[in-house]
Amino acid sequence: MARRALATAAALAVIAACAGCSLGAGAGKGDVTLRITEGFGSRTVRTVTAARVPGSETVLRMLRHSFTVQTRNPSGIVESIDGQSAAGDQSWFYSVNGVQANPGSAATTTVHQGDSIWWDLHDGQATDSIPAVVGSYPEPFLNGLGGKRYPTTLECGSGLKAACKAATAALNAVHIPVSSQLIGTGSGPDTLGVVVGTWPQVRPELAAELIQHGPGAGGVYARFAGPDGDALQLLGPSGEVVRTLGAGAGLVAATADPSEVPTWLITGTDPAGVLAAAKALTPQALHNHLALAVDGQQQVPLPAQPSS
Repeated sequence: MARRALATAAALAVIAACAGCSLGAGAGKGDVTLRITEGFGSRTVRTVTAARVPGSETVLRMLRHSFTVQTRNPSGIVESIDGQSAAGDQSWFYSVNGVQANPGSAATTTVHQGDSIWWDLHDGQATDSIPAVVGSYPEPFLNGLGGKRYPTTLECGSGLKAACKAATAALNAVHIPVSSQLIGTGSGPDTLGVVVGTWPQVRPELAAELIQHGPGAGGVYARFAGPDGDALQLLGPSGEVVRTLGAGAGLVAATADPSEVPTWLITGTDPAGVLAAAKALTPQALHNHLALAVDGQQQVPLPAQPSS
């Protein structure tokens, strides 16, 4: 199935094409942040910030300002950062404001004010495409994609007043205004959607379908099991089931369909799990994570690490 290639194309289309979109107004605000991590964000190498960037700045040029970089010519794919080289199934991947870009596009991707750029060296055995991640939150809600900001729509499932209130408060706390509507009404292609609901409620969403097809489709290392989604399977770096959570389990994840902006899912096995996931919608809880599972008070970054 060509989902992996389509997902990669989606991410590229969003980042490359948004400069010509009229989806919201205003230039980005705040410092530009460049993070280097390894192992799906499990180890931070270094973070640098820039209060201002020139209009001609690119992702690769900014990377070279602070790190020793070796690239594969003529494609420009990064092979080594400060002597740390990709080996085996490992590759250097990067995202801008939570949306993955083509590793070979760093030399041509423009840096905009407020961008959060994240380079990570990890194993691409299960997938070489992770269309969207939660680890740059509050991006892309705050500064958008490709220099253009998007309005945010919150879709809430019925019977989840506490979780929807928590999600709204979390977004407002980082200065993101939201409009609310019932789940399933659709946020539209010109908005960033945050869908809050139990797994049965969100399952009809295309983002949920991508997640359920595994990392190779949606880039999320988790899936729900059971006739009513009452079990949450956490997947390891190779896509294997490492752990299964039951009642009270929640998930915060993002993914993207071809030609669409990312959709974020705040979901769980039951209302308690959705509430736990909504409460984890903070920059501190999501920092440097591809996605995050919640089991009661325990937070589990994804992919999950196999027990030793």
